[in-house]
Amino acid sequence: MSDGQARDLMAQRFRGFLPVVVDLETGGFNAQSDALLEIAAVTLTMDEQGNLMPDTTHAFHVKPFDGANIEQAALDFTGIDLDSPLRQQVALSEHDALGEIFKPVRKAIKANQCTRAILVGHNAAFDQGFLNAAIERNGIKRNPFHPFSCFDTATLGGLIYGQTVLARACRAAGIQFDNDSAHSARYDTERTAELFCSMVNRYKDLGGWELAQKEQSMDES
Repeated sequence: MSDGQARDLMAQRFRGFLPVVVDLETGGFNAQSDALLEIAAVTLTMDEQGNLMPDTTHAFHVKPFDGANIEQAALDFTGIDLDSPLRQQVALSEHDALGEIFKPVRKAIKANQCTRAILVGHNAAFDQGFLNAAIERNGIKRNPFHPFSCFDTATLGGLIYGQTVLARACRAAGIQFDNDSAHSARYDTERTAELFCSMVNRYKDLGGWELAQKEQSMDES
């Protein structure tokens, strides 16, 4: 099987959508008023056997938008130090951070012969809500992600492993999880990507995707 055929498998697997794992760290729970502080995305790839794998991580610190609310409890939870000299040196504006995330996502969509990205997240509605709010706030017209459809690994983890907490679901899947590293966008996104891939691949190994392909062939014949 050629690389092109392997890429075509990705488009077949998710009906033309490319799963991209996303995690955001924020200054609270209100997507309209609370700051976006970190954003990370992991693009995925697929081998010739149809196994899904993490590909590349993109992660950025984000400057709070003007007038953004930041709850101290959120900073205590994530461990983000807004006064860190390193953070202040590398943090991007929301507009620039979204642009840097969206460029490789669009490239991966094209490379995998897909039409749009679909957000994968742990409690995905939270990340999707903040992402959509930031896109609207910055007047970004070309959102590569589907605006409301998503894959939620909390739901899938509850179904497959009986665990909805990210750390517990990862451990049930045999994925190492360091609690001291958790709650950074980069770390959580990479573990979520491993978890999502393991669940998709497990379903394939049990015959689920193969059955779906056969059913599609029968419908088209």
